[in-house]
Amino acid sequence: MCRLWLAPLRGVTIRAFRETFAEAIREAGFAGAFAPFIPANPGIRVNDRLLADLQPFPNEAASSLPLVPQVITKHPDAMRTLLRAFRERGFDRADLNAGCPFPMIVRRGRGSGLLRTPDVLETLLAAGCEEMGPGKFSLKVRLGVESPDDLRALLPRINRYPLAALTVHARTARQMYGGEVDRTRFAEILAESTNPVIYNGDAELGHLDEVPNGVAGVMVGRAFVRALGARTDAGNLLRTYIARSQKELCGDVPVVGRMKELLTYWCAVPRWHRLWPVIKLCRSVEELLSLNF
Repeated sequence: MCRLWLAPLRGVTIRAFRETFAEAIREAGFAGAFAPFIPANPGIRVNDRLLADLQPFPNEAASSLPLVPQVITKHPDAMRTLLRAFRERGFDRADLNAGCPFPMIVRRGRGSGLLRTPDVLETLLAAGCEEMGPGKFSLKVRLGVESPDDLRALLPRINRYPLAALTVHARTARQMYGGEVDRTRFAEILAESTNPVIYNGDAELGHLDEVPNGVAGVMVGRAFVRALGARTDAGNLLRTYIARSQKELCGDVPVVGRMKELLTYWCAVPRWHRLWPVIKLCRSVEELLSLNF
């Protein structure tokens, strides 16, 4: 069985989530998790607040999950600064986000936008492999921005670098998270990559035998988060998540916002679907906790 990785979902698979759902993550068979990206911009100042999502947990179950920090940037020097901070805090792996499909990110030349600037992408790969060491830096990417052929055209340049893995979400940025994955294009990348390839895009935990043969791993995010809502203890876990978030965030608004972000994944489950019209109207933690979940 190939290794199973928890995907970095911005605003969802954060530290409080990974701690709250640690047992469920371990039961699902995840070998590790990629943390949601941290931006590296010119003049970056690395402090505890910036790296708060990477802080260790007091509880053993959560701490046992290996974590790979991820950076999003188009600035090699700023990335080097952040990677050094990762190493100083004990991380021997790091990942570059060249897959985020959100238009604002792409227009600014970050995330999937790096596919439009091959020289910048290659400079970042060189810097990452130098700072972290051979086989300690990885790349998460899409098949392309508009065209699913973009990545394959860049693959000879990517193959120059000894990556820990090349994680490929088998959609274009334009598709976002909808439409069919392109398994044909993915198979071409898998055959031509000199680095280990991790599959991402539509894997369901109960159907991992359906992922393409020969992959080094499978990254699952949205399917796992959705499945959590069907657990019999989902309500109790949500209360725990609320309590942890209250200790971390200031005021009800960000806490309720974080819960709604999670519950958008759960609202397809009948018990949460019934509550969703009321949940959307909640403005305080008290209102949220008053619901019969």
